[in-house]
Amino acid sequence: MHTDAKKCFKKLAKSLFRKTLVLERAQELKIRDCSGYRDKRIKVYGWIHNLRRQGKNIMFLVIRDGTGFLQCVLSDKLCQTVDAIQLQTEATVLVYGVLTKVPEGQHAPGGHELICDYWEVVGHSPSGGIESVVTEKSDVDLQLRQKHLVIRWEEHSKILKLRSAITFCFRQYYFDQGYVEVTPPTLVKTQCEGGSTLFSFDYFGEQAYLTQSSQLYLETVLPSIGDVFCMAQSYRAEKAKTRRHLSEFTHVEAECPFITFDGLLERLEDLVCGVCERALASPFKDIGLKDHDIKNEETGQYYEFGEDIPEAPERKMTDAINEPIFLCKFPAGIKAFYMLKSSDDERLTDSVDLLMPNVGEIIGASMREYRLDVLMEGYKREGIDPTPYYWYTDQRKFGTSKSGGYGLGLERFLTWMLNKPHIRDVCLYPRFRERIDP
Repeated sequence: MHTDAKKCFKKLAKSLFRKTLVLERAQELKIRDCSGYRDKRIKVYGWIHNLRRQGKNIMFLVIRDGTGFLQCVLSDKLCQTVDAIQLQTEATVLVYGVLTKVPEGQHAPGGHELICDYWEVVGHSPSGGIESVVTEKSDVDLQLRQKHLVIRWEEHSKILKLRSAITFCFRQYYFDQGYVEVTPPTLVKTQCEGGSTLFSFDYFGEQAYLTQSSQLYLETVLPSIGDVFCMAQSYRAEKAKTRRHLSEFTHVEAECPFITFDGLLERLEDLVCGVCERALASPFKDIGLKDHDIKNEETGQYYEFGEDIPEAPERKMTDAINEPIFLCKFPAGIKAFYMLKSSDDERLTDSVDLLMPNVGEIIGASMREYRLDVLMEGYKREGIDPTPYYWYTDQRKFGTSKSGGYGLGLERFLTWMLNKPHIRDVCLYPRFRERIDP
């Protein structure tokens, strides 16, 4: 740089510095907190959500920071820098200015806008922003591969926030009811829901699995802390690729001592209604497949005792009724070894699934087998070596009791609440067959 040019540059820099000194000190804020600072100078960090240029002298930026949206107005020299010319959506910026109520008849998020007096780019974005990579019209596979960008879209970010709020509601419900939260392990040596859906791996020379459910561990703490719950990840090596199946999901599980089957049903209803703020007004029903002419599509006959019901006819019945349903008393032959057989018919179990419209099963629940001899028979019937289950079997030796519990799939619950067509729509990064990234 020539000597004269250097002097000119230093003079300009000093001039700009003097002007900056007379400005009011800016209060750094999150966008959600801006309302109380109208007519005051603030500074805000954010990502450019929307960008509109009006001639050469005005730019309108809508920025977001995860807590809200803020419209910023840049004028004159602030629009004529190299950064301003290169600016694209999704760039990160820091803006300073006075927060002003928008003029009558105009609209902006929060009813105000930031009249900028200074701004700078923290990080640029490629030309075209996210739309240069993926759009709402892109095919599903591309959207899933670029999910790290897709979650910046407004609808997807709202789903993530709602998921957080619903998770909080579950915890709030449990704490209000006197439950205690625990965090069971997810690396285990035992199965809970059958060996065909286990993910196995080598654990320092021992065969181990990713947990299918934390139920067995929850049962172990009943004698020490009573009603208990957890919210943890569970894994199923499901080969099915349907709109409601995932390989990894958030499992809301609870176990309750000294409870009856009717009491368990009441707790399930109270859980869902409590989390939905009692908005469902007790719409639960106890209904059979024959009541709605649901048949086996392969044979054309009604499902017979002992047959497992596939997803399609179950969903057909649920959609036909279009209300939450308790599907009760499943045959013992198709249920897990730990489920209690019904006292009035030992061919059945004291078990129940809660089915929701558009989704199907969101909760599986049952009373637990509390008799040691019957539990040992269950291991034998299922071909399970009881040795690694010693800690679970001990619950029947050291003061057994009748108990019941359930597991709720958070993603299925959200799919029902949001009326989404596919479970992947409510996941941050869904995991299912042929999807392991990002």
